[in-house]
Amino acid sequence: MRPTPHKALAASALVVALAGFSLPGTAAAAAPQAKAAACTPAQVVANGGFESGTSPWSQSQTSVITSRTGQSAHGGTTFAWLNGVGSTHTDTLSQSVTIPSGCSTATLTFWLHIDTAETTSSIAYDKLTAKIGSTTLATYSNLNKNTGYLQKSLDVSAFAGQTVNLAFTGTEDSSLQTSFVIDDVALNTSGDTTPPGDSTRTPASPSYTVNLSSNTSGTVWTGHESATFTNASATALSEVYLRLWDNYHGTCSAMPITVTNVTGGTAGSLSVGCTALQIALPTPLAQGQSATIGFDLGITVPSGADRFGHDGAFNNIGNALPVLAVKDGSGWHLDPYTNNGESFYSLAADFKVTLDHPNSLLVPATGTSVDTPGSSGRTVTTATASKVRDFAWAAGPFTKISGTSPAGTAINIYSVSGISSSDAQSMLSTAKSAVDAHAARFGAYPYGELDAVIDNNYWFGGMEYPGFVLDLVSTTALTHEIGHQWFYGIVGDDEYTSPWLDESFTDYATDLALNKTGSGCWNSVSWASSAEKITNSMAYWDAHSSRYSTVVYGYGKCALHDLRRVLGDTAMAKLLKDYATSHWYGVSTTAEFKAAAQAATTTDLTSFWTQHRIDG
Repeated sequence: MRPTPHKALAASALVVALAGFSLPGTAAAAAPQAKAAACTPAQVVANGGFESGTSPWSQSQTSVITSRTGQSAHGGTTFAWLNGVGSTHTDTLSQSVTIPSGCSTATLTFWLHIDTAETTSSIAYDKLTAKIGSTTLATYSNLNKNTGYLQKSLDVSAFAGQTVNLAFTGTEDSSLQTSFVIDDVALNTSGDTTPPGDSTRTPASPSYTVNLSSNTSGTVWTGHESATFTNASATALSEVYLRLWDNYHGTCSAMPITVTNVTGGTAGSLSVGCTALQIALPTPLAQGQSATIGFDLGITVPSGADRFGHDGAFNNIGNALPVLAVKDGSGWHLDPYTNNGESFYSLAADFKVTLDHPNSLLVPATGTSVDTPGSSGRTVTTATASKVRDFAWAAGPFTKISGTSPAGTAINIYSVSGISSSDAQSMLSTAKSAVDAHAARFGAYPYGELDAVIDNNYWFGGMEYPGFVLDLVSTTALTHEIGHQWFYGIVGDDEYTSPWLDESFTDYATDLALNKTGSGCWNSVSWASSAEKITNSMAYWDAHSSRYSTVVYGYGKCALHDLRRVLGDTAMAKLLKDYATSHWYGVSTTAEFKAAAQAATTTDLTSFWTQHRIDG
């Protein structure tokens, strides 16, 4: 992803949380899946019944926690009463909680009573959101009114080992009151987590088969997906998780990605803001055994020039296909979605995706595509891709131009309306030179064709998928996104835990492709705090978002330029090419890169890593 300097994160005013991750002055939080082997069961919400005053709760006004007449407590005499004003109004209630590591289960419960003067049975005028960290767990509204208290139960297991804000935010529109009354809030942890007996990443060798059909505009897709996989770990696999990433762009009560009619396993509960779906396997899968799950899939593309969204008639459908989460020695990696960068972590897989759509829509996609006639007025685009970590596509009345790079890679540029033919040609030239420059340094581009969708309305600058990128009209940005074909695409990493491994390396590769030496760029480094490091996780950067681009992109690439000056140009070039080769279609870690760099020189790099704040 290439953020723009004027980047503004999209957020709905109706789901504003008090705060994101509470990490000022500390080192980067551990990824939520990293748990110790032992669990001490605990209830971590303090004063959840509001009977001991207001501490440690933070409230938007002193009357939120109350015992006044008009509502009653679920237990005791005191409760939290949000809204009920009958005019435009927002109330907030939050406290910081530490969810201990080592526990397999963490469950947030609270009792909720909703009464309202709204008479509609179809429109959510007034809303209450429950969030933990930056993740929306659930949204309730005047449509959920009830005569008494109902207990709500939400899975927050993915946040074990983190200190995060638990926040309730209520909003009312301009008329007719809705009261959201909360009592007896608890967050209980239990159950030991037994990691696999080895650190092998599993489920391995996934193969996805997808058949989808769109509506007239390409905003709705329905059909079926199946996933075949093998357990590579010595520990039997009793469950898998599907990541439904794009449910971040909706709510749990109105999900853009729906999975139904699961076969080959039993669907469990949704967690992590409804972006993770547990599927229990009928029998544990031993090492080397394979299984297949299938399900019906629905995708509804929201409005907005986003990596998942439609800009008028032009649809971008990134991260919409459910993919298998990764389990290793730390457990399941079920990190929350981040809009600040990427959370995506998956193993190289094979995809065969069949997209049935109207003839009026062009459908660029990951992999190599073949179009065949469908039913009357429709086309069937079949895209196949091998050893890719994800699959994305677009749909719309694009203008398409094509060419081939000097080294033989087929390039397709798809432009939305408003992109001039000269700009499209410029981006085609950029793509040709960029793909060949990166290939010469890191290894031949393996994905056949490369598609780029160009739209100057993208708020995020650019976004990478295997064989498919979204971008503005920008030579630097497009060169960067194409560089991601190697760093994240071919040389994989856990993007949530180690974003520098794809963004810093790609920005360094972009400099090299554009003949920029990075001379003296480390001289401008100025750290915001002792906790700030190039290798911090997205949990840290979501709490310090204004520094993310500066440190991960800027300081990260400058550190690699400095490393090149320590090793010498020839040794650095060999290091990176060998590093890519040794992790081709695999996953790398910071420790593995540091070891490879140290092996490339007789100079002790310990002080280099310390100076450049590269931990791991």
